[in-house]
Amino acid sequence: MTNHEFYMNLALTNARAMKGQTDPNPLVGSVIVNENRVVGVGTHLRAGEPHAEVHAIRMAGEHARGGTIYVTLEPCSHFGRTGPCAMAIIGAGIKKVVIATLDPNPVVAGNGVKMLEDAGIEVIIGVMEEESRMMNEVFNKFIVEQKPFLTMKAGSTLDGKIATHTADSKWITSEEARSDVHMLRNEHMAILVGVNTVIEDDPELTTRIPNGRNPIRVILDSTLRIPLDSKVVTDDQAPTWIFTANQYDPKAKAILEERGVLIYHTSGIKHVDPNDVARILGEKLVSSVLIEGGGTIHAAFLENQLVDKVEIYIAPKLVGGSQAPTFLEGAGVELMRDAVDLENLQITQIGKDFKFTGYPKYKTN
Repeated sequence: MTNHEFYMNLALTNARAMKGQTDPNPLVGSVIVNENRVVGVGTHLRAGEPHAEVHAIRMAGEHARGGTIYVTLEPCSHFGRTGPCAMAIIGAGIKKVVIATLDPNPVVAGNGVKMLEDAGIEVIIGVMEEESRMMNEVFNKFIVEQKPFLTMKAGSTLDGKIATHTADSKWITSEEARSDVHMLRNEHMAILVGVNTVIEDDPELTTRIPNGRNPIRVILDSTLRIPLDSKVVTDDQAPTWIFTANQYDPKAKAILEERGVLIYHTSGIKHVDPNDVARILGEKLVSSVLIEGGGTIHAAFLENQLVDKVEIYIAPKLVGGSQAPTFLEGAGVELMRDAVDLENLQITQIGKDFKFTGYPKYKTN
């Protein structure tokens, strides 16, 4: 590992620790080095607050002058809720800037680098670039497409079942795996399920970890048959948004809205249109969604090529039964060559279970 990689890795580690706090902004870390000594460290903590570079410069004070700053993402060059970080770097007298990757935000997109170079500052780009891009996979999609990064999550037996034929599902995976799921929820702005999950399990859909945040609870309910006494309607622990279709019950809509539930109408006739769901969530600045639905919900998003990532927890159990539900249903592909491959696959053991993480590679016509 080179010196540049050593300090950039420190910046990346600090940035990753803020996962789930900065939405819809990116994760950014910064380290200032002067005479082979770390003099300033900064991390972006929350949208609307000072960026990582500003925190690092404040910590370094006069020691920043003549030093090198390592930043995991190109310093911004525009005025938003905070001032341009490139100007702060120039004002601090820093002589060299090492950047992991350029900012995909069209408002920045190389302008930060140009501002620094025009001020006579040496700029190095591409140190641990892939690590930075992977860390900000949510932001990178959202800022360009204005749609959320969608992660499909499921807990399954080895034979693909998410419940027995009697609908019993507690518990498939281990306590360790369920704790990991709560960390996933904490990292996402919203969690999405179908109304059948609410009817059958009456879940809270909250994050049960210390100081965790509860995501927005997104329910797909084409006719608004959600029970009015369900926890997601009555507990006030997190916002609940329901997406419905053309044949919804107007009386139920009025009652739900009186109770603080937001209702969004999609163009679907009998079923909620998943493309509309993604578009509307993006318009509402929801940058990441964890899909925890059943097989039908998962299939709807996967078949529309909306799923960006999958997180599948597999328990070493066999349930069997042709009527036992699986985590992916729908029509399915006709030919094996049309199956969706998963790229960059990672397999992690958690307790007795295994977590498969991968990125769908969709077939193009």
